[in-house]
Amino acid sequence: MKRFFDYYKPYKGLFVLDFGSAVFVGVLELIFPLMTSLFIDQLLPSKEWNKIVLGAVGLFAVFAFVTVLKFIVTYWGHKLGTNIERDIRNELYRHLQRLNFNFFDNNKTGKLIGRLTNDLMDIGELAHHGPEEVFVAVMTVIGALVIMLTIDVKLALITFCIVPIIFVLTIYFNQKMTTQFRRLFSNVSTFNDVIGESIGGIRLVQAFTNERFEADRFHTANEDFRATKLKAYNFMSWNSSIGYMSQKFTLIIVLILGCYFVLHDMMSYGEFVAFIMITDILFKPLQSINLIIELFPKGIAGFSNFKELMNTPVAIKDAAHAVAFEGVPETIRYEDVTFKYDDEVILDHLSFSVRRGEKIALVGPSGGGKTTICSLLPRFYDPYSGAVTINGRDTRDYTLESLRRQIGVVQQDVFLFSGTLRDNIAYGNLTATDEEIMRAVEQAQLKSFIDTLPQGIHMIVGERGTKLSGGQKQRVSIARMFLKNPPIIILDEATSALDVETENRIQAAFKQLSEGRTTLTIAHRLSTIRDVDRIFFIEDGRIVEEGSHEALLEKKGKYYALQQAQYEQVLG
Repeated sequence: MKRFFDYYKPYKGLFVLDFGSAVFVGVLELIFPLMTSLFIDQLLPSKEWNKIVLGAVGLFAVFAFVTVLKFIVTYWGHKLGTNIERDIRNELYRHLQRLNFNFFDNNKTGKLIGRLTNDLMDIGELAHHGPEEVFVAVMTVIGALVIMLTIDVKLALITFCIVPIIFVLTIYFNQKMTTQFRRLFSNVSTFNDVIGESIGGIRLVQAFTNERFEADRFHTANEDFRATKLKAYNFMSWNSSIGYMSQKFTLIIVLILGCYFVLHDMMSYGEFVAFIMITDILFKPLQSINLIIELFPKGIAGFSNFKELMNTPVAIKDAAHAVAFEGVPETIRYEDVTFKYDDEVILDHLSFSVRRGEKIALVGPSGGGKTTICSLLPRFYDPYSGAVTINGRDTRDYTLESLRRQIGVVQQDVFLFSGTLRDNIAYGNLTATDEEIMRAVEQAQLKSFIDTLPQGIHMIVGERGTKLSGGQKQRVSIARMFLKNPPIIILDEATSALDVETENRIQAAFKQLSEGRTTLTIAHRLSTIRDVDRIFFIEDGRIVEEGSHEALLEKKGKYYALQQAQYEQVLG
C-alpha cells in the first residue's frame, strides 16, 4: 500500500481539493435530516411562512454548494485517478523497454498487453475512490450514529446491532472476489494471446483451412473467461444483495419502532422523520464501502501484477561506472566468450578480433551461434563468461545508448510499423530531413518502387508491412541503416529475400557504405560474401575455419563443402 500511495505525491494539491470537497459533501449531507426535523417540529407549527421560505432558501444554497463540490469530486477526483493510472502505465512501459531479449523470449505478447491495459483499468478508479470514499464513509457513519444517539438512544442502539453483521459478510465476500479477479486477469492474458496469434497469423490459418480449429480454440478461451467472470460476479451479487436486504430490513425495524415511539409520545414527528432519513444516510457510506471493497480486489490484483513485472530485474543495463562511447571504434574483440541459453551452451570459449574497416562474414549451419555472436556486440545479450570489447574496453562499461548508436543492424526478420513508408525509414534517424531520407531510399534501391506508388513514400504499409513483399520490406530495413549511418554494421541475412539483380545493386551500395566501417555479415548465400576480408565458419559455438573466400576453398574443408553443396543446388 505504501508503494501505491507514493503515486499520489505529484498530485498533492489535486488530492487535497478532491479529498476536502468529498469531506464537505459528507458533512453537509448530514444537515438535511436535522433541517427536516427543524421544519416539521418548529417552523411548521409556528405557521410563519416567511421563516419557512427563508429556511428553504438557505437549504437550497447549501445544496447548490454541495452540487459544486460534487462536480469537483466527480471530475477532478477522476482526473487524479486517471493521472495516477497514466503514470503507472508509463512507468511499466518504460520498464518493459529496458528488459532484455530473454524476458520477451519467455513471455507472450498478449500477456504483456493485458498487463499494460486491462490490469491497470481499475487502478485509476481505486486511486480516486479508495482513500476519500473510505474516510468520508467512516466519518459519515460516525456522524450519523452520533445524531441517532441524540435523537433516540434505544432506537440508535437497535440500529447499531445490524451494522457489524454487514461488515463481516462484506469482508467474507471480498476475499472470495479477490481470488476470482486474480484468475480473471490471468484469463484475460490468455485470451489476448489467442486473439493476437489467430488474427496476426490469419494468412497461415486460411492457407491451411484451420478456421474451425482456431474458432474452437477461441471458443474455449472465451468460455473460460466467461466462467471466471461469472464466479466473480456471483460473489459480488451475493455481497450486493445481502447489503441491500440488510438496509431495507433495518429501515423496516426503524419504521415499526419509530411509529411505536411516536404513538406513545416518546419521539416527535420531526425526530421520527429525521431518524428515518439519517438511517438512509447511514447506509449510503456502507454502500460506498461495499463498492470500494468490490473495486479493491480488482485494483489490487492489477497493481500486484504491475509490481510483479516491475520487480523483474533489468539484466542488460548501464553499469554504475558506465561511460559514454567517444571516438571511433578501432577494434572489436571477443575474448574467451561463452554464452548459455537455458543451460544450453551456444558459444563455447569463442575468441577473435576485428579491426576498423574490416569486413567479416559468419557462415555455418543453423543454430551454430552466428546470430548470438552479433547480438552480443550491441548487448542484446551479455556473455555468460568472457568479454566483448571495443577499443580495449568491455562493452558493459559503455552506456547502452552510446554503444548502440555505433551499431546498425539489418535483420533477416524485418519488423515494420503500421504507418507510412517514410515513418518506417525515418525510424533509423528520427531527426532526418526529407532530403536525407530520399538519399537513403536511393541507396537501398527503393526509389524505383516508390515512384510507382500513387502516394509515394507516404504509402501506408499495413500491419507489420503486409502490403510489401519480403524483398521490399528488407530494402526498407536497409534504408533505415543507411539513414543511421553507423561505424559498425551488422547484416543478418540482409539480402536473403531479394532477387539477384536487386541484390547486386544493394551489394554495390553496401560496398560503398562499408568503406572505413566495420561490417559483420551473417550469410547462408555464399555468393554475397566473396569480397569480405575474412570468413569465419561457425559450428557448435566455435570457429572451426577462418580465412578469405579463396583460402577456405583451397583448404577444402567445411566451407568448401558448403560452397559445393550450394553450387550443386543451383545447377540442380
